[in-house]
Amino acid sequence: MFDIINKPLGYVMGFLADLLSNNFAAAVAVFTLVINLVLIPLSIKSQKSAVQQTRIKPKLDELRKKYGDDRQKMAMAQQELYKQEGVSMSGGCLPMIIRLLLMMSIYTLIMSPLTYMSGLDNAKINNITTTISALNPKDADKPTEKESAKLYEEVIANLGWDKGNTNSVELKLVKNITGEDEAKSFEEVLVKTDYKDEKLNKLAKETYDKIKADVEQITKDYKDNQINFNLFGLDLTGTPDFDWNVVEKWQPLWLIPICAFLSQILTSLISMRINKINNPDAPSMKGMMLTMPLISLFIGFGLPGGVGFYWICSSIFALVQSLIMGKFFSPSLMTAKSEAQHVALLEENESKVKYAYAPLSSGNKNNK
Repeated sequence: MFDIINKPLGYVMGFLADLLSNNFAAAVAVFTLVINLVLIPLSIKSQKSAVQQTRIKPKLDELRKKYGDDRQKMAMAQQELYKQEGVSMSGGCLPMIIRLLLMMSIYTLIMSPLTYMSGLDNAKINNITTTISALNPKDADKPTEKESAKLYEEVIANLGWDKGNTNSVELKLVKNITGEDEAKSFEEVLVKTDYKDEKLNKLAKETYDKIKADVEQITKDYKDNQINFNLFGLDLTGTPDFDWNVVEKWQPLWLIPICAFLSQILTSLISMRINKINNPDAPSMKGMMLTMPLISLFIGFGLPGGVGFYWICSSIFALVQSLIMGKFFSPSLMTAKSEAQHVALLEENESKVKYAYAPLSSGNKNNK
């Protein structure tokens, strides 16, 4: 179902990568910028909705006092008030929903670059992964399946795949195809490697025969549409593996989730300051400001670096957007404009009423 979103976005990402020397990081940065520019009208609409909510808050408070715990009457009165004031009840929800869908889609694009960005045949990729996974028996204790279970463990280890984790398979395939980080190819693992057991060697060769044609075709197609996942020496297909022994186990890739955390904290701080200046009565969001970046930091150490890099780009562009919105579309300016429009609308309605009764009043004078 999500392919309706993923495929068009994947095409755009692939197109941007082609324009930017097949650089994945540059494509993600430009893509994120384009998405934020496209969503600016929705952000403005969301800001307007928030301003309108602030404007009618006193009237909502009066309705709450009037109807108390009668939720049904309160809901009907609130709906009528929104209709009279021209306020949308869902004006601030749409941008959030769209951003959530985009975030899920971009996660898929980053995890499946061969399918969505390079445009490779997904059926061939699935055949490779399912054939390798089929080596792992459901019941490894059966004597007839012990060889298969043993081979699966060794094949997975030699290929550098994560056991039982199919989400990052395409990122691992990139390494197997290109040989990056001295990753072994399927031929090396399933044909040239001597497992010191004739049964294992035979099973490995049979497995390779099932995927040989697909591996060769995918390798050829990918090299024609190869993407560079390197960002200043950081491999964005890799997953930062945190260890409390920071001194000895330090990995440069840790910089990705750490920078994502810091950029989100900075964005939250500045956004809160702008909101406080424009709306002093706004509730404090200090708890949320720290909670969300911490969650991102925690999750970031379990996701490929490309996902964390997208978060960094999103935070930076969100910060710039907040500064622009705060200057040109601040709640104070929009509230004043909204009030002026509301007054103008009331005056227009009043004029229409007077005009409607004017002939009647004129006729009464003539009769007299």
